[in-house]
Amino acid sequence: MTAAAPTAADYETVIGLEVHVQLKTHAKVFAGAPYLHGGTVNPSEITPNTLTDPVVLALPGALPVLNKAALEQSIRFGLTTNAQIPAFCNWDRKNYFYPDSPKNYQISQKDHPVTLGGEVEIELPAPSRNIMGEHKIIRLNHAHLEEDVGKLTHAASSSLIDFNRAGAALLEIVTEPDLRSPDEAAAFLNALRILLVSANISHCDMEKGQMRCDANVSVRLRGETRLNNRAEIKNLNSISGVKNAIEYEARRQIRETLAGQTLPQETRGWNANSNRSYPLRSKEDAHDYRYFPDPDLMPVRVSAADIARLADSLPERPFDRQRRYAQQYKLPYTLTSVLIPDRPLCEYFETALAFYPDNPTSLANFIANDFLGALAADPEMRSLHSPVEAASLRIPPAQLASLVKLTDQGTISRQQAREVFVEMFATGQTPESIISARGLHQNTDTSAIEALVRETLALPSSAKTIAEIKAGNLKAINSLKGPIMKATKGTANPALVDKLLRKHLEAL
Repeated sequence: MTAAAPTAADYETVIGLEVHVQLKTHAKVFAGAPYLHGGTVNPSEITPNTLTDPVVLALPGALPVLNKAALEQSIRFGLTTNAQIPAFCNWDRKNYFYPDSPKNYQISQKDHPVTLGGEVEIELPAPSRNIMGEHKIIRLNHAHLEEDVGKLTHAASSSLIDFNRAGAALLEIVTEPDLRSPDEAAAFLNALRILLVSANISHCDMEKGQMRCDANVSVRLRGETRLNNRAEIKNLNSISGVKNAIEYEARRQIRETLAGQTLPQETRGWNANSNRSYPLRSKEDAHDYRYFPDPDLMPVRVSAADIARLADSLPERPFDRQRRYAQQYKLPYTLTSVLIPDRPLCEYFETALAFYPDNPTSLANFIANDFLGALAADPEMRSLHSPVEAASLRIPPAQLASLVKLTDQGTISRQQAREVFVEMFATGQTPESIISARGLHQNTDTSAIEALVRETLALPSSAKTIAEIKAGNLKAINSLKGPIMKATKGTANPALVDKLLRKHLEAL
C-alpha cells in the first residue's frame, strides 16, 4: 500500500536566531570615541558622523584598543545565561567590502568567542493573559563580541553613510535551532530583552537599533532530525517583524517543497510593506570572509577572580524573581507578570514592602494598577528613560507603604485610598497630611452607622431590594449601601456598613 503524500500539516519549522545587541558602554568597543546611545538619546537626533575618531574611521596608523567594559558586559551576559566563560578569547578580522565598514573588515570573534553555550528561559503565550504560559529552555550556541557597522540611508539615486554607530560594542547571541514557531521566536526575544535590561547590559530598544535579529528558517517533516537547507532573513528590527518573516518564510518553503522544488541555502531580505521575503545572495560560509586573527589586538585571558567579581554584580534573574514572588509573597500571576519585566518597579515594590510587610498583594496592586496608570497618564514621566525612578520621588516607597497600612487599619477605605494616591502623585504630599486636610478618616461609630442602617431598611424604596436579597440575590445588598455612604459623605467604614446591613437583614 502506497503511503499518502505529505501535506503542509506534516511539516515543522526549525528556527535559530542570531541576535545583535548593543552593549551599554560609554565608549566604543575598540576605540575611545563615545557612543551616547542611552535610553533617553535617539541616535537619529545626534548629528551624523560626530561620534567618530581615527580608529572608527580607519585612518592610517590608527590602532584599536579593547574596551574592557564591553568585554565585562559580554561576560556578565554569559554568566546570567549559565554559559561557559572560556579562560581565553581572541579577535579575528572578518573581511568584506561594504560602504558601512570603513576598514573593509569587521573585528569579530570566530573560533574563540567570549562565551560558549548557555540557555534562555522563555514563556510561551497562554490562552489568557491572566494565566502563566508554558516555560521552555532555549539553548545558546555561543555569543561573540564584535564591532557594529555604520548606518546606510538610501535615497532614490544616492546613499548616505553615518558612522556614529560604527564601532559600537555589539554582542551577537546565536541560538541553537531549538525554536519551532514564530510565537516561540517572539517569546525568546521578549525574554532576552527583559534579561539584558534587568542586568543593565543593554537598553535593547529595537526602535533605536540597539537590538536587531537575523532569523534562520528551515522546514522538515515532523519526526525527522536532520537539518535541511535554511534561509537566513537579515536585519529584522522588531519582534512583530521577526514573527511575520518566519511565518511567511515557513509557508514559502513548505509550498516549494511540496511542489518538488529544491530549496537552496540562501540569505534573504524582508519587505515589511509587502510582507514578503526576497533573495539577496547565496548563503556564504565562514571561509568566504577569509577570517584570520587580528594582528593589532592581543588575545585576552579571563581569570576566575574576574568571573567571580562579575557574577556578584548580577541581579536575580527575572523568572527566578517571579517564582519567588509567587512563593514568598503569594502574589498572583496577574501581578507578577506586570512587575517582573521592569527591574526598577520590582525594587520599588521590595523597598515599600520592607516598610510594611503585612500586605504584599495590596502593595503590588497599587503599583501594578494605580502607580503605572499614573505614570502612563503623565506626559512628563513618559518622556523619561526611567519614569519609575522619577515617580518614586513623588511617592517614596515608604509613603506608599503608609497608604496601604492606613487602608488596612480602616483609617480610610480602598476607594478613598485611591483618591489619596492621585493627590500624592500630583503633589508629593504624605497620605497622612492629605487625609487630615480633607477629613477623610473613616467613621467607625457603630451606633451612628447602625442608626443609618435601620433608617435605610425602613425606607419604602428599600422593600423591593430586601425582597431580592431574601430571594437569594445577595449582590443586591450593594444598592442599600449607597444611601448610607451618601449620608456619611463617604466616610463610613464600608466593611462595617456591610456587616451591620447583613446583621439587620437576617433579623427581618
